Amino acid sequence: MRVKAKSDPVKITAPEFKSRLRYFEERREQIVQTIRQLVEVESPSDNKAAVDRLGSLLAGRFEGLGGHAKFHRTAEFGDHLQVDFPGKSGSKPVMLLGHLDTVYPLGTLKTMPARIADERLYGPGSFDMKSGIAFMLHAIQALREWNADELPRPITILLVSDEEIGSDSSRQITESLAKKSATVLVLEPSYGPKGAVKTARKGVGEYVLKVKGKAAHSGLDFEKGESAIVELSRQVLQLSKLTDLKRGITLNVGTIEGGTRSNVVPAEASAVLDARVMRMKDAAVLDRKLRSFKPFNRKCKLEISGGVNRPPLERTPMVAGLYKKASDIAKQLGWKLEEAAVGGGSDGNLTAALGIPTLDGLGGVGEGAHATHESVVISELPRRTALIAQLIETV
Repeated sequence: MRVKAKSDPVKITAPEFKSRLRYFEERREQIVQTIRQLVEVESPSDNKAAVDRLGSLLAGRFEGLGGHAKFHRTAEFGDHLQVDFPGKSGSKPVMLLGHLDTVYPLGTLKTMPARIADERLYGPGSFDMKSGIAFMLHAIQALREWNADELPRPITILLVSDEEIGSDSSRQITESLAKKSATVLVLEPSYGPKGAVKTARKGVGEYVLKVKGKAAHSGLDFEKGESAIVELSRQVLQLSKLTDLKRGITLNVGTIEGGTRSNVVPAEASAVLDARVMRMKDAAVLDRKLRSFKPFNRKCKLEISGGVNRPPLERTPMVAGLYKKASDIAKQLGWKLEEAAVGGGSDGNLTAALGIPTLDGLGGVGEGAHATHESVVISELPRRTALIAQLIETV
């Protein structure tokens, strides 16, 4: 008979699954109160002091569960919170990834207070993604109780402060910790009313197209001018042809600027482009096409800058395998866990691009991210937390 290695996945029987789900059902109100507490500590990306208040609160909560909290200090943004938990096995840690920051300005709670209505918990950040952080806390607490105050395996938590604004200051930290981890579980919000996890996300890029022409008086010397706006308009029509919905490629001209006065032929104009791709190879093709553009008016000059800064999370065999494990656990817990491919990016894109098995969208079920009706469905909280606990123990 083969002796089970310490790092082998823990086998859970059907009755144990039901018992563990019941554990979280009995603690539903505690989970709700944790989310509410986090929502009531506002944490806009652009307010370092506010984000740091939330980070300090969570550091204390995680240390109370036996974790070692460490802050990665930043001058401009909130400090990134890393928490390490030792485990009984000698395996690589599972990484729980999320973010502290929200898109709402400080003071939003005055007009959008945390409240319970229609079996939902409303409030800024409730869905994206303070419910996911609450799942981390309660899943780890449960695992300690179920395993004689020890965790079955090491866990690394990283909560960054700048995900909503591009993750520029945290990217290196995220990638470094992911490389040391066996698996990355991203507790960003789930997708749709059925709470699908995200097994594919588009890569995201931003480009700036600048046109330089020649200014002239529109009445006295019109023919001596070279309109940058006219040239840019022709380029925009060409740009629109690069969108390929079947391949998951979109190029959105988000903003256009140019000109100074109505009686001046404009010398400068620019457009900011949002690029999204499902596959990294498509990002390279798109980049090459953009940089090959030539001016229609040879007397104008084009300048293109930027690129894809967040690679796609592709549905690789490793991602599909991790989804299969999560789906099997959900089935044991009594529901069908669906998967989805989405257009938005997250820090899970960064870890998946490194070849680390990554599953995203494990957070709350709800709606209204970044909107006044942001909320999570209270009845879904226990089984989502149970899923996280089981994944930590078995992946």
